[in-house]
Amino acid sequence: MIKSRTSSSRAKRCGGSTTSSAPASGEGRQDPLVEPQPLLTKFSRLPGLDGDKKMSKSLGNTIHLSDSADEVKKKVMRMYTDPKRVRADIPGTVEGNPVFTYHDAFNPNVAEVDDLKERYRTGKVGDVEVKTKLANALNAHLDPIRERRAAVLAKPEQLKDVLFEGSKKARAVAVETMGRVRDAMRITYR
Repeated sequence: MIKSRTSSSRAKRCGGSTTSSAPASGEGRQDPLVEPQPLLTKFSRLPGLDGDKKMSKSLGNTIHLSDSADEVKKKVMRMYTDPKRVRADIPGTVEGNPVFTYHDAFNPNVAEVDDLKERYRTGKVGDVEVKTKLANALNAHLDPIRERRAAVLAKPEQLKDVLFEGSKKARAVAVETMGRVRDAMRITYR
């Protein structure tokens, strides 16, 4: 774990610690602020569909969670691949190829991905087959998201109620947390 001296000393001055939410100093109280720990994925950032920039809505090189299966397939079929590979029988480069980066991220069939990579490197598979399998894997990944989104959007009043209730719960937690912070800093006005 990486800790900066500033955040550690600030947390200790506020009556807490930087590593856990266990009772501080044996007093049975909870730390007022707990350092959040990162939840990381295997991929720091996916490249855009154009292959040379980050994925960005303003650049138009994205796949949206709201895209239909047909839209996803059209976008995948236009994805950038190996520019040196002009025919399917020419060996291609897998490393740095966004199509294979997406396969690694979204295709759960590792054996299929490994087979595609091997055949791509030896010039025994075309871009169309590789991209079609990627579109299928992406759509399988996105289908449950699309279904939930459609169900939520079908009941807009229920969505508003959920947001309102969630806001109410978050507000109650924030009030409690800020009370602990003020107590720890000894700035409680009572």
